[in-house]
Amino acid sequence: MAATLFMIHGMWGTSRDWGHYIPFFESRGYRCIATTLPYHNPDPRDPPDPRLGTASVLDYADAMERELQRLDEPPVIMGHSMGGLVAQILGARGLARSLVLLTPAAPAGILALTPSVIRGFWRKPLRQTYAEAAYSALSLLPEEEQRKRYAGYGYESGRVIFEIGYWPLDRRHAARVDEARVTCPMLVVAATQDRITPASVVRKVARKYRAVSTYREFAEHAHWVLGEPGWEDIAQYVADWLERQHLR
Repeated sequence: MAATLFMIHGMWGTSRDWGHYIPFFESRGYRCIATTLPYHNPDPRDPPDPRLGTASVLDYADAMERELQRLDEPPVIMGHSMGGLVAQILGARGLARSLVLLTPAAPAGILALTPSVIRGFWRKPLRQTYAEAAYSALSLLPEEEQRKRYAGYGYESGRVIFEIGYWPLDRRHAARVDEARVTCPMLVVAATQDRITPASVVRKVARKYRAVSTYREFAEHAHWVLGEPGWEDIAQYVADWLERQHLR
């Protein structure tokens, strides 16, 4: 019997981000559960939840842990971007059968500052402009697809951006992950043209977990590996890797 895939989206997203991956993996027999992180409004036209601005990545992880505890067995946790960092935290808590990290955000200890990190607004909900999103995450999508994807962008916690981008200043060390506690198999996927989580950073993520990780870099891809042209190649590689782990 195929494993359950528990899917965690990244910044500015919702469970809808997995619109391509869910039918792809369900057609291969997997049970897919795509969740939406706390305070991420399903309709981006609504004003942001006031609790979002100061929500921590640990709040996200705690909420996901509560959902995972309702499952019959540990799933494969699949996280994209920031969701990949949440997946690492959950893996260190022993909640995953396996981990799949797609262009993941780096944990504390790995320098990964980008121009999109804005320290001064860490207590406010933030939303990228269209130009920022098109440059940083959606660069390989045609313009029409960029605008369609951006229309679904919501707000993100300024505190989470601070915790990830400026972890040396975070007294709580929210983004820290003890790699020794991650003992399940892990696939780490990077994209050579990624401008938010550059491949050079994602390689360091894979090396952090070298005892259990498999690293794969895709040359013709950027950050939005969930839907940019050729996303099927990455999804197929993930499916093949899961099969090699006897998770199908």
